[in-house]
Amino acid sequence: MTTYDSLLADIAPDAGESREISNPATGEVVGRAPVHTVDDLDAAVATARAAQPGWAALGHAKRSELMLAAADAIDASAEALAQLLTREQGKPLNGPNARFEVGGASGWLRAAASTPLEAETVIDDGESHAVLHYRPIGVVGAIGPWNWPMMISVWQFAPALRMGNTVVVKPSEYTPLSVLALVSVINSVLPEGVLHVVTGDREVGARLSSHPDIDKVMFTGSTATGKAIIRSSADTVKRLTLELGGNDAGLVLPDVDPAAIAQDLFWGAFINTGQTCAAMKRLYVHDSVYDAVVDELAAVAASMPMGVGTDENNVLGPLQNKAQFDIVARLVESAKASGARVVMGGNPDAEQPGYFYPTTLVADIDNDNDLVQHEQFGPALPIIRYSDVDEAVAMANGLDVGLGASVWSGDRDAARDVAARIEAGTVWINSHGGVHPMIPFGGVKQSGYGLEFGVEGLKALGVPQVING
Repeated sequence: MTTYDSLLADIAPDAGESREISNPATGEVVGRAPVHTVDDLDAAVATARAAQPGWAALGHAKRSELMLAAADAIDASAEALAQLLTREQGKPLNGPNARFEVGGASGWLRAAASTPLEAETVIDDGESHAVLHYRPIGVVGAIGPWNWPMMISVWQFAPALRMGNTVVVKPSEYTPLSVLALVSVINSVLPEGVLHVVTGDREVGARLSSHPDIDKVMFTGSTATGKAIIRSSADTVKRLTLELGGNDAGLVLPDVDPAAIAQDLFWGAFINTGQTCAAMKRLYVHDSVYDAVVDELAAVAASMPMGVGTDENNVLGPLQNKAQFDIVARLVESAKASGARVVMGGNPDAEQPGYFYPTTLVADIDNDNDLVQHEQFGPALPIIRYSDVDEAVAMANGLDVGLGASVWSGDRDAARDVAARIEAGTVWINSHGGVHPMIPFGGVKQSGYGLEFGVEGLKALGVPQVING
């Protein structure tokens, strides 16, 4: 049986440079991660390149069988993985957090393994016959974030493996242990050389995105880094899937029941303590229900305990790192300076260990305030008052990002009409941020391009080939 201690022992570096990884809730050392170099990356890519033809030759059925067995291995190690995740990333064990994420990792692996992708006959009229196939790309580089390190890594490498590619994963420098452990568990089932992890600095990430033997890069992270990857990948014309920054808007229409939507509004904004790309980052509420929505949301927020993730009672945790803590603090101070009303929070305890920022609601704030215009990626939600739906749609569409959005209404048809006017890759009705392994997901504008999940996600990890004749 895999235990927390045995999992850490499995991924402990045995040679070379390493560095300490600390718990963002307590400052305690969790473990040590290897500091890989560009040479280490080159070696991993070479091994993945050599293993790829044999992996592809196994065929979809055998690859899927091995992936399902790997999902079983995750489930068998689920508690140990969750304990590591909560210590390294900070998210609590309970709520939509560490145990939820580990379950999502195995669930998405199963979905990628089980989703059919058949060759498509595009024409067969007696004179012409053409069939569209999807072939393996080759070696895929996957660069992941620190907010959902296990699950998003699976979102990247599971469809890649299913389609016959081999993968080199570069996790965030903040959360390498979680990804190392997850891949160690999976590699107890997969053939050698198919899936690799390289934990290094930005130099390693830059080499991965420009490497001549990597055929596609999948990246989840900031828009600025995504643009750098686009530039560095240009010389080798790599295929890219980029899920970049978002600043998701929620629009509350005047016909809602504030009490009925408050809990879903809360989790739409504060899942993973607000550290989620597709979390709701700004909330537009009609004047007629504004005060009631603010009051009901504050009541829900006040009931949600925040603290160290290993405490079974907590459902909110710290910011994962000091840099992110400082961003949230700066943006909230900007809102305070403008005269916005802090309904709750906004006053971190300087004596408390860890990067805890209290759950913060900011009302009566102008749309042009920094807290509204810039993605905070933390537990601080600005709530903007509006009186005209057209005005709210214009404000929602006023930024250069478009990952997700939501519309809240008692009339689902009316909500869908408003949703159709919003510039975002996904618009949810009466919820926000929920994803499903069969529903395509991706952004518009500067939130990136390419789709993940389901059949479209599998296609994105293959090279289309038409056999005509």
